[in-house]
Order: sequence, then C-alpha cells, then structure tokens
Amino acid sequence: MPQADNQLAPGGQSTADLVVIGGGVAGLWTSLKALRAGLSVILVEKSGLAAGASGGFMGALMPHMPERWDDKKQFQYEALCALESEAARLEDETGLPVHYRRVGRLTPLFSERQRMQAEARIEAARPVWNGRFAYSLPALEDHAAWLDPDAAPFGAVYDDLSARVSPSHLLGALDAASSANAQFRMVKGEAAAIDSDVASLELTDGSVVSFGNLVIAAGLGAFPLIESLTGCPGGSLGNPVKGQAALFAVKSLPALADDLPVIFGDGTYVIAHGDGTLAVGATSETEFLDPFTTDEKLDAVMEKARRLSPALANARLVERWANLRPRPAGRDPMLGQVPGCPNVYAVAGGYKITFGIAHYMADAVLASITGGHGPAIPPTFLPEAHIAKSKSRLAKNHA
Repeated sequence: MPQADNQLAPGGQSTADLVVIGGGVAGLWTSLKALRAGLSVILVEKSGLAAGASGGFMGALMPHMPERWDDKKQFQYEALCALESEAARLEDETGLPVHYRRVGRLTPLFSERQRMQAEARIEAARPVWNGRFAYSLPALEDHAAWLDPDAAPFGAVYDDLSARVSPSHLLGALDAASSANAQFRMVKGEAAAIDSDVASLELTDGSVVSFGNLVIAAGLGAFPLIESLTGCPGGSLGNPVKGQAALFAVKSLPALADDLPVIFGDGTYVIAHGDGTLAVGATSETEFLDPFTTDEKLDAVMEKARRLSPALANARLVERWANLRPRPAGRDPMLGQVPGCPNVYAVAGGYKITFGIAHYMADAVLASITGGHGPAIPPTFLPEAHIAKSKSRLAKNHA
C-alpha cells in the first residue's frame, strides 16, 4: 500500500469535496464510491490502512436469522446480494483478487431444540429471501472431510446465501482502485476536532483539512468524534470488544476447496479462503487486559475449530491476531447525518457484519450527500436513534 501523504497545501490546509476519516473497510468503500461519483476525496488515517478491526482474517459474510424480519435485516440481505457484483467489478478494475465466493454456511446442531429451530428457519427464509436462497438440512456424509459428523450430533443446517471474502485482499484492491484516481489523496494524521460550521477538520499536528462534506468511518474512534459533535457523554455511544483469530496454512483441502462452506459452530468460525489459507476465530471479549495480544482464549477457539473440522488436523499456524472491534451501544450500525451537523455523516459501527454491508452503507450515505438514489437507511441506524437509546439508558442508570 502507498505511503500516506502528510504534506498539506500551503498554509497547512487542504480541501476536498469529501473527507473520510478512517482507512478500514468502511472508509475505503466510502472513498471509492465517492470517487466513482466524481467527488474529490481525502482519506485521513492515523495509523495505516486496516490498522484496526478491518485487519483481521475472518471475512465471513453471513445473514441475520430470517425470523422477525425487519428493515435492518432487509438492508443486510440486499447488501449481501449486491456484494457479489461489487467484488467482481473491483477485481475487473484492479486486476487483483479479493477471493469473494458465495460458499454458504454449515452450522452444526447440538440439540433437538436447535434442529427444530433449523427446520423452522427453512420455512421462515422462503418469503424473506424471495426463493433466491434457502436453508436445508444436508446429509453430513456429503461434508465429512470438512465438517466432522461427530461434531454435529443432530446434523447441520446449511444456507446458500452466506459467503466469504479475504479481508486483506479486499482492502488491497479497494486501496488500489482509489489510489489510481487522480482525485484521491491519503493524509496520515489523527482527527482532533471537527468544526461543522466552517467545514474543517483539525488534526492533532495542528494542520487543517477543509471539506464539502465529511464522513466519520473511524471504527472505534468514530464514537468519541460523534460524541464530541453531539454533546453525548464520553463512552455512551459505543465500546470496544476484543477479538482474536488465527490463520493457518494447510497442505491440502478436501475436493472443491474453493466451495467449502463457512463453518460456524459453538461460537467458532472456520473459513477456507481462496488463497489456500484457513481462518479460525473469533472471540468477543468485553473484558481484557491487553487488546492487542493473543492468549489462552484464542487457544480454546483453535481447539474448538480442530474438533469441528478434520482439515485442521495437520494445519500449520501462520499468524495470530488480536484487536478491538467497535460495538455501538445501540447495537445497530451507525449510518447517516450527525444531528446538528448537516455536512457530517457517520458510516460506522457495523461490528461483526461490516465486511458484508460497508459497500451498501457507503451507497446510502453518498445518496444522502449527493441527492442521488441509494438504499434507504433503516431508522434504527440513524445517529439520532443511537443518541436517543444512549440517553434512555443513562436515564435508567441514574433513576
């Protein structure tokens, strides 16, 4: 990836139609979509592309459960459907693989109750997935080389909507596509203060970036920026959750390795990526001492993964990863105009589903900025909905 440009215009200022804070998957999709729309873009990143939660190994793209369908689940469903063509276009533009594949998901069942739930989901998925995708209960022997039948005592449920993508390859392609555009610049720096009234962003080094509009896509760092703009108490809009994962290399995988489903069982993922690696994870830790160090909790996840998949029996550990993921207090992604700041927008807080919806979040917020057509933003995604939930929660805590 290219070096960030930290040389601003004379007088310590620079300007662009759109300034994006954050070089993760949300910020990179937003930058690329804006460039395609003809806007000039400055991407501000404090550490380096994919330095935070986007730098992991997983890339599982899985839908919400089909019960109690709502506009949030519809938004994610449409995003997952659209990502296949988005990935293909990105590969065509850059000549780089992103290793996207709609491989489906196998979920082992550990009780009769889980099997009954799976059978109910087969029926629930038909109307909301429009008959395009479905749940089924496959014969385990068809997947025995990938999912150990002994690890699924009540069978397994399969959905053919789920997919996977290689995070590092996707981010590399997004970076390449944006960097090839003369309207794009990346500035290394950390956001210190946003002044919506004069449309300026001050960085911690004292330099200033002026903008037509600004998008906050800074992962965990988005919460304090939005809190400062809206007067919310610090820490009220979101919190960090530690994740740990591991990457393995294997000498050989079962036949049709490029079509191996994502395994998701007992809170553990096993993903066969298109570059021949296996990703295993991930933890969700709200209490931790060191956010960037792996420990025995990852060891436990890897042991679970080995019980799930025979493919890991002779796998070689390549790398361990730990970092913080942003979980909004309102649980839903945070998307749309920041209250009181008509030129500042949030594209943040996707938490576990960001890789599957970041492109669609970018489409939605850019439609708001340009007045064009784009996905409707679910009301619970809007920043004001998150702020209202936060205020309600704080009021209850002080009652």
